[in-house]
Amino acid sequence: MQKMKTTLVLGCFGALLVVAAAGCKPDYPACDTDKDCKDKEFCVGRKCQQCRDARDCGEGHQCANGRCSAIPGYCKDAAQCSPGEICKANRCQACTYDNQCPAGKLCMTGRCSIPQCTKDENCAQDQECVHGLCVGSQKPIVKKPPCDLEAVYFDFDKSNLTSAATSVLSQNAICLKKTDMSVTLVGRADPRGTTEYNMALSDRRAQSVKDYLRRMGIASTRLSVVPRGALDATGTNETGWAKDRRVDSEWR
Repeated sequence: MQKMKTTLVLGCFGALLVVAAAGCKPDYPACDTDKDCKDKEFCVGRKCQQCRDARDCGEGHQCANGRCSAIPGYCKDAAQCSPGEICKANRCQACTYDNQCPAGKLCMTGRCSIPQCTKDENCAQDQECVHGLCVGSQKPIVKKPPCDLEAVYFDFDKSNLTSAATSVLSQNAICLKKTDMSVTLVGRADPRGTTEYNMALSDRRAQSVKDYLRRMGIASTRLSVVPRGALDATGTNETGWAKDRRVDSEWR
């Protein structure tokens, strides 16, 4: 009878130990081991959490305060970034150099963009192409002549216009009427004769050209005369001297 009582007491004591042991398990999220946590959780510092470090999180996520969260701006390529951004070191960011952008684009104000221009001719007349953008030009606008003006040649010791000369000047007048640009009429002579004589002769030749152009409707204010005499002559025989006896029309 005594033995039966002892067995009964031990059995009840063992049951109490089992119940006590079961009742001592930490309350979630407190923990002693990973087994006290939910599936795919870890016991860190006696507390259940999603991760111990970034290796417990998926690609593009980080472990912060025990939780996996998406990395801001994470990328594998530029397709995952905002338009114009580049993917560098797995982060979407602004570009700094042209060679970071795909072909056909330039790095402009931190974005890879298709350039508006590649040369000044792509922009308006008062603009210039600066790193792919048409911006207000800081350079003075230089007018381009609409056409070339031909030289007029004279006979030896003459200042009157030949028929060939008037034909050339008629074409020059047509060209001049296409613009408001001015012209300098440079009179020249061959080296035969004194310096004073040749200077006066080249002046008369330039004046003959000016008078003809005025009659063709070109304003006198657009035409200036500069006599050069034989200062620029290069001829050494009649063939060369014939080329020295002329009036050049130079745009200005």
